[in-house]
Amino acid sequence: MAGMTLEQLRIFLAVAEHLHFTRAAEELYITQPAVSAAIHNLEQEYGVKLFHRIGRHIEIAEAGKLLQVEAQKILDQVTLTERGLRELNNLQRGELKLGSSLTIGNYWLPSKISEFKSKYPQISVDCCLANAETICEGTAMGQFDLGLVEGDVKPALQNTLEREIIGSDRLQIVVGQTHPWFELGEITVAELTQTSWVMREPGSGTQQRFEEALKNWGINISELNIILVFNSGEMAKAAVESGVGATGISELMVKKEVQLGTLRAIRVCHHQADCSKDLEIVRPFFKLKHRQRFQTALAKVFEQTLIASYTTINFPEQSLNKTKIKS
Repeated sequence: MAGMTLEQLRIFLAVAEHLHFTRAAEELYITQPAVSAAIHNLEQEYGVKLFHRIGRHIEIAEAGKLLQVEAQKILDQVTLTERGLRELNNLQRGELKLGSSLTIGNYWLPSKISEFKSKYPQISVDCCLANAETICEGTAMGQFDLGLVEGDVKPALQNTLEREIIGSDRLQIVVGQTHPWFELGEITVAELTQTSWVMREPGSGTQQRFEEALKNWGINISELNIILVFNSGEMAKAAVESGVGATGISELMVKKEVQLGTLRAIRVCHHQADCSKDLEIVRPFFKLKHRQRFQTALAKVFEQTLIASYTTINFPEQSLNKTKIKS
C-alpha cells in the first residue's frame, strides 16, 4: 500500500469545502484532472466512497465526512510542527497568531506587540480583531495561538480554554456636551433609566461587563431605553459625542475625548445624598489558550511579555464578574 499523502489530504479538503472539483483545482493552482486523480486514488486505496456523484454535482459521503475531520487535524498538526521547527533557530523566524477583542486590540495590545517585535524583529505577528465571543471560539478551534478578551468564556468552552488575567481597564458611562448629565457630572443608579442608550452588540465583552454591572446595581437591561446598537466601540463613541444618549465604554477609548471636553465621564452613586462612594466598573483582560493544543515557543515568549507588563489590579477569582466599589 502506498498510503495517503499530505498533498492528497489538501486536495480532498479543498474538494470537501467547495463540493466542486474545478473550484478546488483553481484554489490549489493545479489541474482539474489532478484533483480527480487524487480523489480517485484515495477511494481506490481504501475501498470507500468519499463523494457521491449526482449528475453534475457531488455530495460528501459518510467516509468523506470522517476523513474531513481527521484530515484537518493532521494538516493542522503538520503546520504547528513546521512552525515549531522554524522557531528552533533562536526565535529568528516564525509566525505568531493572535486573536483579540476590539478594545484590547485597538488600544491596549499595540504597545505589547511593539515591545515583542523590538526583541524579535524577524517574527511575523498576525492579529485578528473581532468581538470577544468570536475570539473565544477561534482560540478553541486552533485559529489563534493566544486569544485576548475582556469578556467571559462561555460555559461550553471553559473546559477547552485556559484563561489568565494580564491587564485591566474600567468601563465609564459617558455623554456628549448637549446631554443633561454633562453639566451634572454625577447621577444616581435610579437615573440610569431616564435617558436613551447606545449599546454594543451581544457577544461584545464591553456589553457583557456593562450588563453585569447593571444587574449588580439592581437594574435589568430591559429597563433601559436602547435606541442604537453598534458592533464597534468607535461608532458608539461617535454617536454619543454627537449628542445621542449615553453609553458604557472603555476609558481607554475615550481618554482623549474626555481630556478635550467633548465627552464627560459620569459618576454613578447609589444615593444622591451620599456620593462619596461612586460605583466603578473594573474589568480584567484575559489571555486565553487551548488546554491541549501544542503551544509554540513564540506563543510562550509572548505570554511572558504580557505577564511581565501586568502590574495593575489583582482580581480574586470569585470577584471577576462583580462590579468593584471605589472608595
